[in-house]
Amino acid sequence: MKDKLIIAGKEFSSRLFIGTGKYASNKIMADSIEASGTQMVTVALRRVDIQNPQDNMLAAIDRKKYLLLPNTSGARNADEAVRLARLARAATEINWLKLEVTPDPYYLLPDPVETLKAAEILVKEGFIVLPYINADPVLAKKLQDIGTATVMPLASPIGSNQGLKTKAAIEIIIAQATVPVVVDAGLGMPSHAAEAMEMGADAVLINTAIATAGNPVKMAEAFKKAVQAGREAFEAGSSGVKNQADASSPLTGFLRD
Repeated sequence: MKDKLIIAGKEFSSRLFIGTGKYASNKIMADSIEASGTQMVTVALRRVDIQNPQDNMLAAIDRKKYLLLPNTSGARNADEAVRLARLARAATEINWLKLEVTPDPYYLLPDPVETLKAAEILVKEGFIVLPYINADPVLAKKLQDIGTATVMPLASPIGSNQGLKTKAAIEIIIAQATVPVVVDAGLGMPSHAAEAMEMGADAVLINTAIATAGNPVKMAEAFKKAVQAGREAFEAGSSGVKNQADASSPLTGFLRD
């Protein structure tokens, strides 16, 4: 993609970020990551031995090609998230972090109070924090004001594939944003990703929709194209929605006569 996404001073040519859960094998995961064209890959700290470079999942990800983004998936409160973040940085020297605080095991909705609390601590400690949040414009504003590198509002519950159920709130977040907005969770089809990009989102993060597809590699390619098309449509500018027909060919000249 021609235009660059900049997060915390780092340039990304791809606006599609990829998760690593639910793949049938590490080979399929690696091939899907390659097909997606992504430059950022998020990994749940609880699922890997991040201190062991021979861990099967980590060994399948080319750290020279992709920015590894540890996430605190499974953390139930700010204290757990901060502890996981510190352990990850000590083991890997990676400063980037996807902050997730999800105490509810059924819907996996993020806790806004604990997320803000953890973000304040981690930003002060020098982490580049990308917080996963409900589509809450007030919380998004508070997080960017304290120095998070992005805000990552959910489109719908994690892994649900429901698409943009929070569209109206995300539109407000985008309008108020002073940092990149990454739409995360619930995008189940490439058309969902394209719609998010057409709205003006800076990037999307996809996991379940690719990993559990019949052909994950082909689905990764489809999401890559959708994100590119959505971004280009946003840049081109929509002519807007009308309530009545507007003829493509004006009724003038011999047609009217």
